[in-house]
Amino acid sequence: MNISGKTALIPHIGYPTSSFKAPMIYNPWFEARGIDALVVPMGVPAEAAAALPTIFAFTNFHGALITMPHKVAVVAMLDETSKAVRVAGACNAVRRMPDGRLVGDQFDGEGFVRGVRLKGRAIEGARVFVCGSGGVGSAIAASFAGAGVGALSLFDVDTAAMERLGERLSVVYPDLPVSVGVNDPAGFDIVVNATPLGMNPGDPLAMDVSRIAPETFVGEVVMKQETTAFLAAARARGCATQVGIDMLYEMIPAYIEFFGFGTATAAELRSLARVSY
Repeated sequence: MNISGKTALIPHIGYPTSSFKAPMIYNPWFEARGIDALVVPMGVPAEAAAALPTIFAFTNFHGALITMPHKVAVVAMLDETSKAVRVAGACNAVRRMPDGRLVGDQFDGEGFVRGVRLKGRAIEGARVFVCGSGGVGSAIAASFAGAGVGALSLFDVDTAAMERLGERLSVVYPDLPVSVGVNDPAGFDIVVNATPLGMNPGDPLAMDVSRIAPETFVGEVVMKQETTAFLAAARARGCATQVGIDMLYEMIPAYIEFFGFGTATAAELRSLARVSY
């Protein structure tokens, strides 16, 4: 594609960038559609978070994809947020409007839940366990709650983050049974690893996979490799699974609409993507 001074830049902000797959999906689609926009990986570690307002002020900044470790901190920098952001307490999409306002939304959870549905797994009334209460885990929990699950259990080694998420869910969904503090995947219909464990070789598993029943649907958010050790262990148990990148393919159509570039289907994105691991 021809990058010019008029190209709308959408930085993919986070750290580390080695696992980023979004540029390999968005940019081929932009090129095929003749859209003068570009998603660019931008490594911004937590200690450099003060740079974000400056990045958002760049004249060719159109919007941003926000990932670890900034999904929670960026919320305070926004002028307007969606309900999903307020429930999750985290944001993964920022757009600068023509009047300069920064608007934030959250699509992690929507993409994950849509992926589970497309695989034929019932969500309404299901018992769901989400391990990880950071930005992505909070979003997934919020979307499952909004989709009508029967019960939701949360765990995170960061007890304060886990309890805050549980409190927000209970306020917004007072009729939903929400439990926190037990890292045991036994007895659930859907189990999700929403932690970073699996990003690096030798990482421990996020939970005791031997406690997962074979009929349980198991999902992953880590995208550094397609089949993580966690998913491999779940498949060995006989579980149906969802790889991390499936969440990305299913959420990108919502992002594209949010950024004002029309719409796309996950199938179209997959046909054009140039993803490598």
